[in-house]
Amino acid sequence: MTAPSTFGLSSEARNLHWLLTNLVEEVPGILSVAVVSSDGLLLLSSDDHRNAQARDERGATRTGPRGSAADLATVVSGIGSLTVGASKLMDFGPVKHTMVAMDEGSLFVMSISDGSLLGVHGAADCDMSVVAYHMALFVGRAGHVLTPELRSELRQNLETESTGSPR
Repeated sequence: MTAPSTFGLSSEARNLHWLLTNLVEEVPGILSVAVVSSDGLLLLSSDDHRNAQARDERGATRTGPRGSAADLATVVSGIGSLTVGASKLMDFGPVKHTMVAMDEGSLFVMSISDGSLLGVHGAADCDMSVVAYHMALFVGRAGHVLTPELRSELRQNLETESTGSPR
């Protein structure tokens, strides 16, 4: 995986990038990861553009979470919102994590802090307990540093990378 550019970022932002890169590289079966703010905006992603136009076994362009980090962020945000609504309706307290198992993969969503979410797209054969464990480690390490200032810095960094304009 090619790490996103961290030039010019604060030490907290660089540390978060490192934690995310480490999560993807060290945990077998993780295909992509996204950190999403409480308002649904992508803050941080493992997307190194190698999956920008993933192809299925027939060679057709595939869209969805394998297609881009923005797609994964959209799905994570939607699932997060739905589960928070269900939690309020059922009066069961805050949502800690959600897992969706599909025939060809899994989706994990875990609360980080103040509504921010960590979303992981896993392969069909990933060990769900290992993925969940490492997600919890990430959340434990990242939750206290994900301040409003850091979220703003991460958003600005993503916008700069997507437009190609200098910082």
